Amino acid sequence: MRLVVCALWAAIGLAASPAFADEARDAAAFWKGVQAHCDVTAKKPATDLGKRIAQSAIDEFYGFGGHEIDANGRIFHFGLTEAEHHEDDSGATQSDFGHLGWWRVMKYWRALYGDKFPVYLEVRGYRGASTATEDTQNGDILRPGDDELLKALDGITNDDTREVLREAAIRAAIIDTSWSAAFISYVVKAAGVDAKAFQFSNAHRAYVYDAFATSTAEVKNESDEHIYRACPLTATKPRVGDIICAHRESKLADLSAAEVRERIRNELDGPPQARTVRAGHCEVVASVDAKARKMYTIGGNVNQAVTVRKLNLRRDMKFSSVQSEGCGGAGAWTLPAPKGAAPREKETCSLNDKKWFVLMQLR
Repeated sequence: MRLVVCALWAAIGLAASPAFADEARDAAAFWKGVQAHCDVTAKKPATDLGKRIAQSAIDEFYGFGGHEIDANGRIFHFGLTEAEHHEDDSGATQSDFGHLGWWRVMKYWRALYGDKFPVYLEVRGYRGASTATEDTQNGDILRPGDDELLKALDGITNDDTREVLREAAIRAAIIDTSWSAAFISYVVKAAGVDAKAFQFSNAHRAYVYDAFATSTAEVKNESDEHIYRACPLTATKPRVGDIICAHRESKLADLSAAEVRERIRNELDGPPQARTVRAGHCEVVASVDAKARKMYTIGGNVNQAVTVRKLNLRRDMKFSSVQSEGCGGAGAWTLPAPKGAAPREKETCSLNDKKWFVLMQLR
């Protein structure tokens, strides 16, 4: 019986291997074609549009006053966050709106959805949490729409009270709603790009999958209006205005960057709801320092701020897979865990060590 089973599995393997081989050859040929397009573009100077996108991101970073992360992946300057305002020791009773973190994030949402932006935000509450006294108590999550909260304020007659509560509701919703994709959309739109060329969205996957569709069209010599293509990250020189992306899918944590890219390519023809690379994060390449072999990227909602990070490039000026240094040895994390707690999983000490997998290259 054992011999029969072994023979059966051998037969299945032999029958299946040609199909797997064909798929592997197809994937290799496809990405070779994509890389050819990427290499031609990477040799050219950054375009005027790329410079405008990069400058838009830089201007917004400095306007926000967010965090700065060095090439070891450590915050060396902690700036303004989404829920705060710049401290003013003078005792002034007025503040520029640009100094309010939540107001700047609201600007990104308004660029996406106009005055209807509250409909797209989510504010969370927990039943009974405001009166609870024990940290072990449980409460169901409450998710009223932010627009519902704002409508509920219409009955308040005092203008100042109504305005304060309105701002509190918007600020809470901004804190509870991921806004990194809204930031990218704002930056690209501010550079003068229209919706035919870039899908402005509150989810990174919208324009990431579009970039893969553009690469597919190019390999087939078909036309495509989108301004970004998907390029293998570590094989392509970045230019200002490009966008790098990481995924945050725990189920895909063991896949290589190439396997994640191939998964997305295979899902392009399927329905959007079946796409599996859904949670992610993207940042604009704002500057490339060839002498230091570094590049600076700017992203939104990074530690609750518009943040710039410094990333390592290899000698060939392509993205390095090593984005952290000096994380072990005497600097290892040795703080004892709470009594009865399960051992902590191994963690990286670098905020730059993400599941980066694709360079969205400006064509």
